[in-house]
Amino acid sequence: MPAFRQNDELTLAPEALVKENVFLTKTPDTDALPTFEASKNKLPIPLWDGHEAFIDCYWKTWQLAFGNLRNPLPGTGFVSSFIDTAFNGCLFMWDSSFILMFGKYADRIFNFQKTLDNFYSHQHKDGFICREIDEATGTDRFTRYDPSATGPDIMAWCEWEYFLNFGDKDRLSKVFPPLMAYHRWMAANHTWPDGTYFSSGWGCGMDNSPRLMPGTSVSFSHGHMIWVDACLQALLSCNILIEMAALLGRTEFIEELKTERNHLNAVINEKLWDDKTGFYYDLWKNGEHNMVRHVGAFWALIAQCVSKDRAKRLIAHLEDERGFKTPHRVPTLACDHPAYDKRGNYWCGSVWSPTNYMVLKGLDKYGEYSLSHQIALEHLDAVVRVFQEHGTVFENYAPEFINDARPAKGNIARPDFVGWTGLSPISILFEHVFGIKPNAAEHKIVWDVNLTERHGIEKYPFGTDGELTLMCETRGDQNEKPQITLLSNVPVELEVIWGTEKNKHTFLISRTSSSK
Repeated sequence: MPAFRQNDELTLAPEALVKENVFLTKTPDTDALPTFEASKNKLPIPLWDGHEAFIDCYWKTWQLAFGNLRNPLPGTGFVSSFIDTAFNGCLFMWDSSFILMFGKYADRIFNFQKTLDNFYSHQHKDGFICREIDEATGTDRFTRYDPSATGPDIMAWCEWEYFLNFGDKDRLSKVFPPLMAYHRWMAANHTWPDGTYFSSGWGCGMDNSPRLMPGTSVSFSHGHMIWVDACLQALLSCNILIEMAALLGRTEFIEELKTERNHLNAVINEKLWDDKTGFYYDLWKNGEHNMVRHVGAFWALIAQCVSKDRAKRLIAHLEDERGFKTPHRVPTLACDHPAYDKRGNYWCGSVWSPTNYMVLKGLDKYGEYSLSHQIALEHLDAVVRVFQEHGTVFENYAPEFINDARPAKGNIARPDFVGWTGLSPISILFEHVFGIKPNAAEHKIVWDVNLTERHGIEKYPFGTDGELTLMCETRGDQNEKPQITLLSNVPVELEVIWGTEKNKHTFLISRTSSSK
């Protein structure tokens, strides 16, 4: 067994799926890493009339990202070249999963998705994967039964998003066994007797969120609490693994996953929903809701466990000026909480690219495209204002002081953070400001057009071989029918949505070019 394994391996019950994990024996990559300078002309090119600073921020983000590419070092057990988290010399499961959601747009230059290979290659025989791995030594930073040892369980979501962009069924077949083994480990080791999940401040990624009972360590203790975000992430993982299993013909796992999905749906809505306030809360060990409105509750949207009526009430908190409607949305803590800090203070109010991306994706699940566009535009505008003043992007941002274009409080908002902040000038720009949402597996793109200025993307990667130009001409107002130009070297269906009534028009391109 490789030297980086923990010394308790002999006492662990093996998970059969780990034997299917091809990353445990993969030959490490040795290819030279690409540079930004040599790669710039191959990247997607966004165009947006009158918004040059947004485009400049986009290119700066890619420059920082390419500067953080790394090859695996000998003896670490890492098997693929990867993008560094840009934090402390470790690879983080939580950060990496979000980083790759913008890295997909440069897949043909560098396969960012393979960053996750290095977690799969460190899977233990019982299915456990540590959330933080030292890049220089390949050692786990936590022992498996530490509440902060692993999570959040979102790698399956990351792989599914990649599949939607590229339709790469071969990769899906390789990652399914380690993902399913990891999900089983979480279900066996990070749950209470009722099947609900726990974590810690570090384990959930929201380090100092004030959500535990007084006198309990907010960073390191599970507090015997039911953690709403951990439950919802497990539910999201179930949903996606069911999709994967059906697509891959691994039907032997579907009943197991559906049983857990149905149970989590029921218990989340029975135990964690408060009907008086219309919100999901953590549940303290005394059986009371903690009544802390934090951004983790919005995982309910992307996990699709909330009914339409309840969804309206939950989403209303994003429009509540006593809740999450700050000048720069979405703060990680409702602004009426005593610990809320208008300068951010990490997870006591800061705005983070990954949680914003999660909220935006969740809003889309419930057809709230206009609100998702509005929040995305507000957020990206704030990020670009800071970029214009400081020349870079930051780890997190202040929810207020918007006119002063400040990053978050003090020195806890790291600069040059690409890092997951690459989501904002790239993925959030493409998917929620421009509104271009791909599904390569179905050869389809949905374009929800909200902007009235001329905008679009050249060299847009789609599927294995597709390269598209998508362009929308200037409009007089949002209700004017968009004039779209689509150029493609592969067959694609484009559904265009526009206007306050969300009008729709679909057209097909079968060979090389089309316009509407």
